[in-house]
Amino acid sequence: AHGAVTVATCAHNQWALDFEGNLERIFRSIDIAKSQGARYRLGPELEICGYGCSDHYYESDTLLHSFQVLAKLLESPATQDIICDVGMPVLHRNVRYNCRVIFLNKKILLIRPKISLANAGNYRELRWFTPWNKARHVEEYFLPRIIQEVTGQETVPFGDAVLATKDTCLGAEICEELWAPNSPHIEMGLDGVEIFANSSGSHHVLRKAHTRVDLVNSATAKNGGIYILANQKGCDGDRLYYDGCAMISMNGETVAQGSQFSLDDVEVLVATLDLEDVRSYRAEISSRNLAASKVDPYPRVKVNFALSCSDDVAVPTCMPIQWRHHSPEEEISLGPACWLWDYLRRSKQAGFLLPLSGGIDSSATACIVYSMCHQVCLAVKDGNADVLADARKIVNDETYVPEDPREFCKRIFTTCYMASENSSQDTCNRAKLLAEQIGSYHINLNIDTAVKAIVGIFSVVTGRTPRFCVYGGSSRENLALQNVQARVRMVLAYLFAQLTLWTRGMPGGLLVLGSANVDESLRGYLTKYDCSSADINPIGGISKTDLKNFIQYCIENFQLTALRSIMSAPPTAELEPLVDGQVAQTDEADMGMTYAELSIYGKLRKIAKAGPYSMFCKLINMWKEICTPREVASKVKHFFRMYSVNRHKMTTLTPSYHAENYSPDDNRFDLRPFLYNTTWSWQFRCIDKQVNAL
Repeated sequence: AHGAVTVATCAHNQWALDFEGNLERIFRSIDIAKSQGARYRLGPELEICGYGCSDHYYESDTLLHSFQVLAKLLESPATQDIICDVGMPVLHRNVRYNCRVIFLNKKILLIRPKISLANAGNYRELRWFTPWNKARHVEEYFLPRIIQEVTGQETVPFGDAVLATKDTCLGAEICEELWAPNSPHIEMGLDGVEIFANSSGSHHVLRKAHTRVDLVNSATAKNGGIYILANQKGCDGDRLYYDGCAMISMNGETVAQGSQFSLDDVEVLVATLDLEDVRSYRAEISSRNLAASKVDPYPRVKVNFALSCSDDVAVPTCMPIQWRHHSPEEEISLGPACWLWDYLRRSKQAGFLLPLSGGIDSSATACIVYSMCHQVCLAVKDGNADVLADARKIVNDETYVPEDPREFCKRIFTTCYMASENSSQDTCNRAKLLAEQIGSYHINLNIDTAVKAIVGIFSVVTGRTPRFCVYGGSSRENLALQNVQARVRMVLAYLFAQLTLWTRGMPGGLLVLGSANVDESLRGYLTKYDCSSADINPIGGISKTDLKNFIQYCIENFQLTALRSIMSAPPTAELEPLVDGQVAQTDEADMGMTYAELSIYGKLRKIAKAGPYSMFCKLINMWKEICTPREVASKVKHFFRMYSVNRHKMTTLTPSYHAENYSPDDNRFDLRPFLYNTTWSWQFRCIDKQVNAL
């Protein structure tokens, strides 16, 4: 094994603009990498400032502080004798680039700007950065004084180049470039680059982890080589959860896998691999060798340093492993739970308050908080000092050790059942039983006096008293009365969140959790400014179907038997009067569509980019066994009418964990008008013509 190289990659929980914390985490990762013998360490994309700085990238302060952090890294003895590859924004000739800065022993070797920028879905890199469009071209970059003082260099190479060490050749590929059809690793590999280093800022989406793994493995399966991927993890200040999954792969097989969800702020993977394995793998691919003989060479930066040790005859190298994927239910149980933990500790609040109605959505949210408590106890048991320190701060007790998830839950989680005269005893009991099983501090209250007072004010002013439909009222009165109840609950949720701990003689306030799912948001089946309005919503990007499967998973995994009756009950808002003590109102009847249909409409509208006419055309095929074209037409029209009438509700939607690619999140992911012509006259006429032709 005369070419055994030891390389390290990381996943760490960087936080946008937290230069202090980010620097400390970078140092920790370098320490771990060096202690395990690594000679090269790769970190996630833009790790110095944190990936999610958004419009702060426009500020010169962000660039200044990034260089200050870089100076600290360069001058520290901790970074000696290891090639460090860090990410930060750099201004070159007045243009901002998303860069890798690669340095060794107080000297910057190369600044490599990103070539393909991520600009779809939640990504907006073209808003802040310019792609480097000069392939295989290098320019001189003039270093700022604070860096010159440390490195003694005036200029360094800036551009599309690779590193030639004494024993191998290494090239960078940044996040999106791996996903591009013409990835740099193809040409770099043909030009003799043996190690590809990818620093990512890639966020979690349900059922998507395997795509990243497959891309990395296929990169080296076709072309041979060692591929190293680093990724950010955690909530760095917005709706996204970066899901780690750092990995090292060789010749098409994974040799090291990092976790997708964990409460460790710093995770480092180290692998020792034999370059001879890359060379012999490549030697037999004749098509590769023919292509390689006519490739345009990359500029090479010579580095007087080896990634292998001279005496490595006996160094054991890593073997391929089987990648283990989480089921979607596990992903829901872990992703949003880790996101909630980051949000809780970074917002310095004392816990969460959840209006718990006894239905599937709020119960699923309660289970995610319970799962978070479970993860915290596990992390503390595994000796995670950061988590222990954070837990102590949150509960305000220096000596506290969270051991039992239910006991920890009681301290940081308050659930509240807000009954009205329209609530059934069933949902009240279900909420109470679930609260007992997860251990939350549970409050039962009744909102009727407040609802009567508000309606009373209206009656005094107008001389009229609105009535529900079942008592002879109109649909306008019926809806207004439902909305008053729903909005009173929001007002009470915030009051109790602010003062519950005060009444218990404890310091701090609680974050209010919302629990509207992705499907009802899309249909607008919610009251604007009711309990769907909260501080954050862990399930706002998850479909009803997935939430039901998650509830089933919690019954089995956490032994929460209270969830059984919650699963079997039909979803209801309980805002209309009961008939003989039983619920007469159900969601699906109320909405005029099923949750399963809603998921299909949502995916066609967003992912397939279908307007009313295209959606109709696709569905007459999909549903030909179950619906006539005329029925399909009326379903599609009903959906678009409801969607467009209610779209304004998305503008104020509580920030939700992004988990699903058909999310209607109006903030950044799904940009639409919110004042529509809801008759869709031209579009619907096209549908009608088609129906009549069929």
